[in-house]
Amino acid sequence: MTQPTTRPMTKEERRAYNQRQHAEERQAWLGGRGPQGTAELWWDQARSVARQRAAAGDELVWADLARTLTNFCERYSQ
Repeated sequence: MTQPTTRPMTKEERRAYNQRQHAEERQAWLGGRGPQGTAELWWDQARSVARQRAAAGDELVWADLARTLTNFCERYSQ
């Protein structure tokens, strides 16, 4: 039986790995903070998705997020 060959991670793989590790640590920490921590997790995820989609050419993603936040603020600012 042969041993699996391991290779060093590429720069992109290492970055993705580190981002996943950080996200998991942050999720565990914020998850213990109740609804506020959960909201902060979703806010982080929303910005991440918006950045990725905008970089891929989605011209409406930031406007959609802004509209969602506007609706929330208007609802709870009264």
